[in-house]
Amino acid sequence: MVSKTDEMLSASLEDYLEAIYNLSRERNVARSKDIAHLLDVTRASVTGALKTLSEKELIHYQPYGYVVLTEKGRHIAGRIAGRHEILKQFFEDVLGTEGPTAQEAACRAEHTLGTEITARLTAFIEFVTQARGDGQDIAHQFRRYWDTFNDT
Repeated sequence: MVSKTDEMLSASLEDYLEAIYNLSRERNVARSKDIAHLLDVTRASVTGALKTLSEKELIHYQPYGYVVLTEKGRHIAGRIAGRHEILKQFFEDVLGTEGPTAQEAACRAEHTLGTEITARLTAFIEFVTQARGDGQDIAHQFRRYWDTFNDT
């Protein structure tokens, strides 16, 4: 289910929220310089995004202080990070895409795919994993097919 807050976040703000979430998993807080480094943006860009996220009540932020996700921010950021991980896993494990390419594709796709497509991809990955446990490796079969298809 997509909330109004989710709809009000641009792809850029989602990236900032996801970065804060990932950094916070290590230390429970994030610093603006770490966010800038992770996203390869300027500190001024981070400051602007942090102000916007704070106005949306997704983070607690004071200039020169730590950034802490609110409960609502943690919930939304967790969904964004989960979408990213599902897509990356699909691109790597099912399609056989190399890690950096899968990472980049997941970053692009996570902002445009809705919850229904993400849910279906999750179910498909679970199905493929379960089939592997039953002795069928559908993902491997696809990658072999792709290699044959790609060679022609």
